[in-house]
Amino acid sequence: MERAEAEVEVAADGGHTPHSAPSTAPSARVSIWESVRACGVWGKEVDKAELQRQVVMPLYARRAVAAAVAAKDEAAGVAAAAAAKGEEVEGDEVAVVTPIVVFVNSKSGGRHGPELKVRLHELISKEQDIRGKLRIVVAGGDGTVGWVLGCLQDLYRLKREPVPPTGIIPLGTGNDLARSFGWGGSFPFGWRSAVKRSLSKAGTAPIVHLDSWQAVITMPEGEIEELPHALKKVEPTDRLEFSKENGSELPEKASCYKGVFYNYLSIGMDAQVAYGFHHLRDEKPYLAQGPVANKLIYAGYSCTQGWFCTPCTASPQLRGLRNILRLYIKRVNCSEWEQIQMPSSVRSLVVLNLYNYGSGRHPWGNLKPDYLEKRGFVEAHSDDGLIEIFGLKEGWHASLVMAELIKAKHIAQAAAIKFEMRGGEWDRAYVQMDGEPWKQPLIQDQSTIVEINKVPYHSLMINGEQ
Repeated sequence: MERAEAEVEVAADGGHTPHSAPSTAPSARVSIWESVRACGVWGKEVDKAELQRQVVMPLYARRAVAAAVAAKDEAAGVAAAAAAKGEEVEGDEVAVVTPIVVFVNSKSGGRHGPELKVRLHELISKEQDIRGKLRIVVAGGDGTVGWVLGCLQDLYRLKREPVPPTGIIPLGTGNDLARSFGWGGSFPFGWRSAVKRSLSKAGTAPIVHLDSWQAVITMPEGEIEELPHALKKVEPTDRLEFSKENGSELPEKASCYKGVFYNYLSIGMDAQVAYGFHHLRDEKPYLAQGPVANKLIYAGYSCTQGWFCTPCTASPQLRGLRNILRLYIKRVNCSEWEQIQMPSSVRSLVVLNLYNYGSGRHPWGNLKPDYLEKRGFVEAHSDDGLIEIFGLKEGWHASLVMAELIKAKHIAQAAAIKFEMRGGEWDRAYVQMDGEPWKQPLIQDQSTIVEINKVPYHSLMINGEQ
């Protein structure tokens, strides 16, 4: 993911108490009216002067940010803030409502970032008071939002609370995080007015919770080529107990990687298609001129990877993930691992945290109470401490699921997950996490373990669905 460019800004009353997460059971179809509204033609008009009056940043904060970024050192920012405070004249400060910092990824989706940044400069004034009232707005796709949320999680670990909540201006291709919290699924046509409304809404809208999940990959000693931004190499952790209980054979020397995801992690054919699409887009960036073009390329590429038609030369028993993967889960309030049988037909396994997936589709579905009770499931929410696991069989099945004509293959609902993978006749598996794919090396007689656990604190999101 490209580094997000930071801009400082905007407004509303601080001190909101987080509300429950927005409902995860809206209509599966997006109405024509909602699509028209997203174009930015209709909506409450926001006065530019009033917006600028509310959005102010003090001189000391501006100087501190500039100095800290330039020196890449927090101490430089503290010193600059202290010096600037001595220059301020009493009575110059303006009462602030809610300051907002806007991160703009200029390369997301249709690459509207530079234009948006100019517009933000027009709308945002020069002064602000920060701490305690701060809110974040991310202008980018799901990857950019995830990067910012990951940075904010460091504040929890460093015990530097309060941690500001995050709103979104959707610039990416899928924008499932933006859809899930009421910010829309695309960059609107009437974007100049829409940006004003987004900034105003970011300052006044309620705050809700979002679960995040940490994936830990322990593999035979080696490297993951083309390591995605979502993963970082760390010191190996002890997996001996799990190995003994489940008959796994882990090597004496192992490599370990960690990453956090907010939307989904998947293994199998869909990740392979995503991997090929990302490489094609990097090699021929002129093809990727916007979300629509990206989706057309993605669909076309999936037809060439055996997702819709497996070559006759491929051995049938090698098509399903069950040949390389064993699945274990922990249920709510349970400390024991339970093995879940993998359906033989599943070629893609998806672990989903949000209701939205694949550009606003709902593969888990809005399940009826009788079915939930029969399967031992509960209604899915993005802050319930549970994660949903479903499977896709092949391209035709996936297409019908994404068209919401049928539901995905429901496999489990869990509070923690472990995958054990062995190569057999496979020397690699394809994995993706929040849209960042990679090739995972596999060895025939040694296990690779992927463990997924909930991060012990929530991310705070601004609920734009008003």
